[in-house]
This record gives sequence, structure tokens and C-alpha cells, in this order.
Amino acid sequence: MLGDRDLAADVTQDVFIKLWENDAKMDASRVLGWLLKVARNACIDQIRKRKVRFAVTESSDFSLDSMSSDTSLPDEIASNALFDVRLKAALQSIGEPFQSIIILREMQDYKYEEISEMLDMPLNTVKVYLHRARKALRVKLKMVMETDSFEHNVNEESRHDFS
Repeated sequence: MLGDRDLAADVTQDVFIKLWENDAKMDASRVLGWLLKVARNACIDQIRKRKVRFAVTESSDFSLDSMSSDTSLPDEIASNALFDVRLKAALQSIGEPFQSIIILREMQDYKYEEISEMLDMPLNTVKVYLHRARKALRVKLKMVMETDSFEHNVNEESRHDFS
């Protein structure tokens, strides 16, 4: 979420200190949900403090590069990298809580109930927001693809004009 490994390590340390301080009050079955919720809130607090736009993490968990094999052709690798950039930009543009819900469901494979608990939202709200987030992502990615296609065609035409 922070896009900065060192800052993420600091936030993680703060979250584990909070866990240690609240250990006596914790229900063991709810620790994971509590940790994820506190970590998410701590990241959002850091972003607000630094007045930085919300960014998707650069970890390999979210990168399309992790899905490509070592035998991929260079154009496939470039295409995947370009789509990865477009996807991250589209995710940033849909904002919260849609972004977190998409990441938790589609990229980290959490169940609806787990997302509901982590984000402290009713289950039906999570489902509705996920539907809206998917729809918004499709629209954003389609717009980007059409814009890129148009720019490619314009560049090709202008190159032929000078030939």
C-alpha cells in the first residue's frame, strides 16, 4: 500500500507493537483480521501524513511479472509490464474502499466474509462495492486501451506521412 519497503517495515513494526500491547485483550481466532485492519489503517495514516497518493504495493504478489515464465518472449514481458502499469493506475483511480476490496479479493484471494471483517463493513456492502470496483476497473482499462490504440494509430500515420 505504501510503495516504500522501508516505510512498510516501520509500519509493520508499529502494528506488531500494538498487537503485543493488546495481547491480553485479543481473541486468538480474530487476530488475523485485527492485524490486517490495524495494518491497513496504519498505512492510510502514513499516506495522509505524507500527503502522497495511495499506491499499490510494488511487491511481486501484485506484479504480473510473477505470472510470466522465464521462457516468455521479450514482447510478452513488455506487454505484461505495460498492463501492470495500467492496472496499478486504474486501481489508484478508483479510490478507497474499492481499491482495498479488489486487492483483497482478486489479488490476495480472501473470502467475502474475511474482507467484511477486515474492513469492518457489512457483507452485502463488500459484495456491492466489489461489483462497482470491477465495473469501474473495466471502464478505466478500456479507456486506457482505446487511448493507447488511438495514439498508436496516430503515430503510425504520422510516420507514414514523412516517408
